[in-house]
Amino acid sequence: MFLEISGVSKVWKVDRTREEIFALEDINLNIERGRFIVLLGPSGCGKSTLLQIIAGLEKPSRGEVRFGIPQNGGNRKPTCMVFQEYALFPWRTVFENVVFGPELRGVPRSERNGEAMKYIELVNLRGFEKRYPHELSGGMKQRVAIARALANDPEIILFDEPLAALDAQTRTVLQGELVRIWQETKKTFIYVTHSLEESVLLADDIVVMTARPGKIKDVVTLKILRPRNTVGAEEVKVLALLQGQIKEEVEKSLLMNQLETV
Repeated sequence: MFLEISGVSKVWKVDRTREEIFALEDINLNIERGRFIVLLGPSGCGKSTLLQIIAGLEKPSRGEVRFGIPQNGGNRKPTCMVFQEYALFPWRTVFENVVFGPELRGVPRSERNGEAMKYIELVNLRGFEKRYPHELSGGMKQRVAIARALANDPEIILFDEPLAALDAQTRTVLQGELVRIWQETKKTFIYVTHSLEESVLLADDIVVMTARPGKIKDVVTLKILRPRNTVGAEEVKVLALLQGQIKEEVEKSLLMNQLETV
């Protein structure tokens, strides 16, 4: 198995009150190489926490994450994350942001420069190499963030709601771009979203999570040909299924919050 998440649970401990918050409980998930996985669930269900555990940014309270990835030597990580906030260096140009990872790893200049330009072209930013982040639109900044992640050559790219802050038109365009980039690179994408429509447009597999503590409620595998839309018969059927599942979990989450404030 390419990525195995086995018995992962996460408990946050609040120092001030000594309270324990159960974020994730007994997550078991096997992910095959090259799949586009979407994590979908109500707010606060632990989607981003699970992503951070996969990335190694957080440790699970129980369980483990295993990568069935050959070791290629050096200090290359198997994962790289794209955040909602872009997280670009404002003092570096587009090219300098994209080349940063390979530069840090000591990749020879000619090789890293060639790779950086390859990914800048892949995200359709050729001609903007010398621009600084403040000179770019939100959609262009996110393209830079994606190119920077790809330049690190990870096996798995993790996306934490990367399009949430964009306007509807830009978001639609970048959804199509993400599918194209995924198809061309053959990487494994794991993508967090609150949007049912986005999950149907993007995913091979939609992992539906319950209200906190987050558990896996269902894994919906889509066999709908791409490109997709949200009005096709098969897409509408999946949307209806997801709406029912998420509605139930949102109601549970609201009830839980009311009980906690009593």
